[in-house]
Amino acid sequence: MAAPAQNAPIVLAAHRAIYDLTLAYTRGNSPVEAVRGRILYDFDGNACSGYSLDFRQVSEIDDGEGKVSTSDLRSTTWEGSDAKSFTFKSQNFLNENLIDAVDGRADHRAKVTAVDLRKPQRKKLRFDPKVVFPTEHMVRAIAAGRAGKTILSFPVYDGSDTGDKVFNTLTVIGHEIAPGERIPDDAAGKEPKLANVPRWPVTISYFAKDKTSDSGEQTPDYALSFELYDNGISRALMLDYNDFVVKGKLTSLELKPVKPCP
Repeated sequence: MAAPAQNAPIVLAAHRAIYDLTLAYTRGNSPVEAVRGRILYDFDGNACSGYSLDFRQVSEIDDGEGKVSTSDLRSTTWEGSDAKSFTFKSQNFLNENLIDAVDGRADHRAKVTAVDLRKPQRKKLRFDPKVVFPTEHMVRAIAAGRAGKTILSFPVYDGSDTGDKVFNTLTVIGHEIAPGERIPDDAAGKEPKLANVPRWPVTISYFAKDKTSDSGEQTPDYALSFELYDNGISRALMLDYNDFVVKGKLTSLELKPVKPCP
């Protein structure tokens, strides 16, 4: 597989990835002593049928004083290939107790992004028409990497938390890592189909639109860093929750058969 030209269509790879989670480091007076967990990321679809994602993140957080809490986030989403429709459903468990459940749909209309929530309670929301859904966010980051752009900034709606938040995002794309350069020491490095695919270091900061610090400056709710391949596969995850940072190593990667458009 040759590296794609800048103006070639962006083709996202259907794949199933597993990331093992460990604590990278803490900041300040963080009570976190250790983190163990796993992310399952199962992405499917194509440019005709749209894109589905089954996602699960299980994390055990140890405070070092004998208290271990287990969080279990499960979500399924679907996004239209035209980036105009987005459906989402998630459940969030803490120590096996369900604490949040979200179910809804978002649609881009002429002058508004309309969200119809069914859970946690029925609600109709209206957001900026410039809101971007998650798969489109990834596509834009790849396009920016190809074009040598380093900064993207726009609001994103992903149905997370209780489904009623839009996040302002700042996406920073680093210099391209050419095929054959810095060969990964994880499952990506063992996949022959990635050997000739370029990738970029990417950091995405998420800011709640209604949240500012006492100084008036916005601080991110959280940030994600990773290396993004031209086909949408990610490796070398870093999940920054402000007082602690979790590392995600890609330990398993399965590329699914390509489903051509009819």
